[in-house]
Amino acid sequence: MKVALGQFAVDRDWQNNAQTCVDLMQRAAEQHAHLLVLPEAVLARDNSDPGWGLHCAQPLDGPFVTQLLRASQGTTLTTVFTFLTPGSEHKALNALIAIRNGEIIARYDKLHLYDAFAMQESQRVIAGNEIPPLLEIDGMKVGLMTCYDVRFPDLARRLACDGADVLVLPAAWVRGPLKEHHWELLTTTRALENTCYMVAVGECGPRNCANSLVIDPLGVAIVKAGESPALLFAELSPERVRQAREALPVLENNRFAPPQLKA
Repeated sequence: MKVALGQFAVDRDWQNNAQTCVDLMQRAAEQHAHLLVLPEAVLARDNSDPGWGLHCAQPLDGPFVTQLLRASQGTTLTTVFTFLTPGSEHKALNALIAIRNGEIIARYDKLHLYDAFAMQESQRVIAGNEIPPLLEIDGMKVGLMTCYDVRFPDLARRLACDGADVLVLPAAWVRGPLKEHHWELLTTTRALENTCYMVAVGECGPRNCANSLVIDPLGVAIVKAGESPALLFAELSPERVRQAREALPVLENNRFAPPQLKA
């Protein structure tokens, strides 16, 4: 499976961000990618106004998603990204959606909200309550996660137990002391401990560290980006997953039941 990682700095204007996403989708499709992963919260961002994304939240049938769905028609490319959509109690949902050929084929509302390192995502966002579905893409099963989810090993393990060969992680990973180290350590660990590929895409800009990467099932980084906007490609192999799980059968040897959501 050929995957594309499109990292960019999210603008204050949703129309600009929609055009950036469409451009990345077109370039990925031209290179015959099967999957394009974009960053977290690509609808709109203003680093001077933390509530800006909430003010700009759009429904699934709003103009932002509609424009991307239109751009996806006639291709086999699956595109994954997250954006804020209106919820209840004057808050939004951080919705990850996967689109293909003009349709939304999966949705996942972020389970773990970023209430850490002096930030409070829960002030503006409502947490989801469902385990994300698996996608079937070019013969591989793909599990969905969002940013802060990577700090919670139970979700990645549950997705692996459900059959995931690949984990995708749109993110807006905030810069800070040791944060880039955390990013590489956690994405590598989630891949290695579950013998899955990890496709992690970060947002660029003054607030976030970007550094998108692909980790293979034995913890080897096969593609890495810097801090600037980029479109990277990598080939994922079902045979590599099979070989990793044969050599390191942690899923088979595991004595614990698959993790469950708290009631």
